[in-house]
Amino acid sequence: MKHRPPQLLEVAGGKPIKLWTHGVPVEDAARRQLINTAQLPFIFKHLAVMPDVHLGKGSTIGSVIPTLGAIIPAAVGVDIGCGMIAARTSLRACDLPDHLHGLRSAIEQAVPHGKTFCQHDRGAWSDVPAAADQAWQTLAGRFRAIIEKYPRLEKSNHRHHLGTLGGGNHFIEVCLDQDERVWIMLHSGSRGVGNAIGTHFIELAQADMRQHLANLPDRDLAYFEEGSRHFADYVEAVGWAQDYARQNRALMLQAVLDATRRVLRRPFEARLEAVDCHHNYVQREQHFGREVLVTRKGAVSAQRGQLGIIPGSMGARSYIVRGLGNPESFCSCSHGAGRLMSRSQAKKRFTLEDQRRATAAVECRKDREVIDEIPMAYKDIDAVMAAQRDLVEVVHTLRQVVCVKG
Repeated sequence: MKHRPPQLLEVAGGKPIKLWTHGVPVEDAARRQLINTAQLPFIFKHLAVMPDVHLGKGSTIGSVIPTLGAIIPAAVGVDIGCGMIAARTSLRACDLPDHLHGLRSAIEQAVPHGKTFCQHDRGAWSDVPAAADQAWQTLAGRFRAIIEKYPRLEKSNHRHHLGTLGGGNHFIEVCLDQDERVWIMLHSGSRGVGNAIGTHFIELAQADMRQHLANLPDRDLAYFEEGSRHFADYVEAVGWAQDYARQNRALMLQAVLDATRRVLRRPFEARLEAVDCHHNYVQREQHFGREVLVTRKGAVSAQRGQLGIIPGSMGARSYIVRGLGNPESFCSCSHGAGRLMSRSQAKKRFTLEDQRRATAAVECRKDREVIDEIPMAYKDIDAVMAAQRDLVEVVHTLRQVVCVKG
C-alpha cells in the first residue's frame, strides 16, 4: 500500500506541525493544543504528531516535542516513564487451560493493582516484597539525593508502589500472536512517585515563570530553560523516575510469569523475544545534526531496527513493531490506539452489556468500573496502524485472551 506523507499544519509565529493522522480523527481541542505548543520559542524544526493523538494536560498526548535548551515538565507529564513490556514464552495456545479465569485470578493475586491499593495491602502479596526490596536498593541512593533537595517527595509511595500496576489504562495481558505463541504483556509506569515528581516540578516551573505566565498560551506550558535553577534537578529526577518505571515493569513481568507457571504446573521459557519501551519521557538525542531534547508524550522511539509495542484496547489487537527510523517523526511512532472520547463520555454512552459484548473473547473484568476502558472509547487500531506505515513495520500481531485491570 502506498505511503502518504504527513499532513502539514503551518503555525503563525511558530514552528510547523506534521501529523501522521490520515484516516483517524483529530479533535479540534487537540489541534489548538498542538498550535499552542508549536508557538513556544525553543521548539526545534517541527512538532511530530502520532495517529493516536488526543487532548492532554498542557501538551497533546501522542506528540513528539523536540526542544533546544528547555524542557516542559507538563509535556513529560506525571506518569513519567509509563510504557510497555512484552515477552514471548515457549508456550503455545494449546498449553493454556480451556477456562482462563483461574489464570486471571492468579495474576491478580500476584500483582498488586487497582486504585484502592496502598502500602498496607503489601502483606497480601507473598513474593513481591523481597524482589521489590532488592530492586529498590538500586534506586534508593539516587532518590535520597533528590529528596535532600525536595523533601516533599519523600512522602510519596516510592518504595511501596514498586512492583504494582495501578489503575486506569494500565493492564496486564496474556496474548497469542499470529502463530498461536503465548506472550505476556503489561503497561505501567512510575506510579505514585512519578506523579509526585511530575506534579512538583510542574508547579516549580509555573512558580519560576510567574512573571511571564500571562505570555504563555497555556500555563501548563511553563518550562525550565537549561542552566536555570531547577533544570538540572528536573533532568535528574525525571531520569530516575524513568528507571523506576523500568524496574516496576520488570518486577511485575516476573511475578506474572511465576504465577503462570504455578497455574500451568509446568516449566516454560520466557523472554524469547522481549521488548521494553517508555512512551512518556524525555531524553537527549541527535536529530538533523543537532543534539535535541526529545519529549515523547504518548509516543514511542522507533529508531531503525528498534522494537516497540503499540497496544490496542481491551478486545482489540496489539502490535510488536520494528522502527523504520523516519527522521521527520524524530524516529517515533504511536503508543497505542489513543482515546476517542473521555472517560466520563464513555461511561455515559456505553452500557455494561456493551462492555460484555466488546470483550466477549477475553477473560477480563466485565463490570461498570471498567466501562471507561471499553474498546469503542478508543480509536480504531487498524486505522492508527495504517496511518503510520512509514514509521514502523509490524513484526507480530497479538490478540489478548486474558486482561487484568485495576
